[in-house]
Amino acid sequence: MGAQVTLVLPAKLRPVLRKPFGVLCKGTGKDVIQKIASELSSPTKLISVGDVTTFYLLESGIVPDVCVVDDRTKREPASDSVVLGTKHAAFTTVSVDNPPGVITEDLINTIYDAVRSSQHIRIFVRGEEDLAALPAILIAPIGSVVLYGQPNEGVVLVKITESKKNEIRSLLDQIIEECAHKGQFDSVRRKLDGYYCY
Repeated sequence: MGAQVTLVLPAKLRPVLRKPFGVLCKGTGKDVIQKIASELSSPTKLISVGDVTTFYLLESGIVPDVCVVDDRTKREPASDSVVLGTKHAAFTTVSVDNPPGVITEDLINTIYDAVRSSQHIRIFVRGEEDLAALPAILIAPIGSVVLYGQPNEGVVLVKITESKKNEIRSLLDQIIEECAHKGQFDSVRRKLDGYYCY
């Protein structure tokens, strides 16, 4: 097996990632989840990225198929209630290492396996999950919903369509273009594209 591939976010693309990839639902806590609850009734898969988003989904009685958490919020340790609150009995927890500002091949593989699973999977990231929404959007089957937090504003709701996947693929291609050994990314690209015919 070759060396692990790591996608490093170039500084020039950071402003792009601050813009919502879907619909920004403004608000806090359970209130914002209640606003979007009707959108969450029957997606192909429901994936939540972030401790606070996941916590309020669970508080609202909605258990995502996959959640990605790191026991942190806004780069600070999450409160004990949030940390405990994401450890729902419905989840099987898997752990993965993913340093800040990057997307590791391990994270991509873990999200891929979790989305394919028939169980509810809680992915605990040792490091940072801030970029996990990107591979989640690409890997999720059409008709899914990916939710992630927008700091100090609310929750972003991303409906997974072919055009949304194309938008995110274009962004990841820009990240790959900045990386040295582009050929290494062929296996990662296949994994990210592998969910097209769900």
